[in-house]
Amino acid sequence: MTDKKEEGVATVRGKSMYKYIAEAWKNPDKSYLKELNKERRFNWRREENFCRVERPTRLDRARSLGYKAKQGYVIVRGRVRKGTFNKRTIKGGRRAKRKGITKITVGKSIQRIAEERTQKRYPNLEVLNSYWVGMDGQYEWYEVILVDPHHAVIKADPKINWICEPGHSGRVYRGKTSAGQRGRGLHKKGKGAEKCRPSQRAKGGRGK
Repeated sequence: MTDKKEEGVATVRGKSMYKYIAEAWKNPDKSYLKELNKERRFNWRREENFCRVERPTRLDRARSLGYKAKQGYVIVRGRVRKGTFNKRTIKGGRRAKRKGITKITVGKSIQRIAEERTQKRYPNLEVLNSYWVGMDGQYEWYEVILVDPHHAVIKADPKINWICEPGHSGRVYRGKTSAGQRGRGLHKKGKGAEKCRPSQRAKGGRGK
């Protein structure tokens, strides 16, 4: 809150609706969302892996990532597996330490995998961004914001019609979304980020 004193009277400016929603989602298990999300996950488990929804579950997050309640925007809730990557059991002789079966992190995050699988199911749309909405012991759910680049409303909007250009087709496969940029190390720069770009392996081969 911000206090302003004018002519000896203190005026208090309240928080917006989006601010209250964001605070509740910072720790949903300690807010009014705890029982609500439990009921949601009960229904989500019985749905298809990727299904279109009428409105975003987290309105504040969707708006901050570019969603607008207008024609041409689509919200899809996707379900992906949870946890690290497990390889098949190796039958050859190795020390247990060198088998490399459990606790293997893949190159892409679970969120990026959810975005790419959503793009495969909706090839006529383009992925704008995505955000986390819930998880249980087996799955994680993300809501993906998609845009129809062929829609007349999108073409007429100067804030989003850049996605209609041919150079932005298949942007999710090239790491152009926010989750993709994070995986490519583009959210970090300066000291401590020397091994992020172009890759961790490439850093060792470069000259001093």
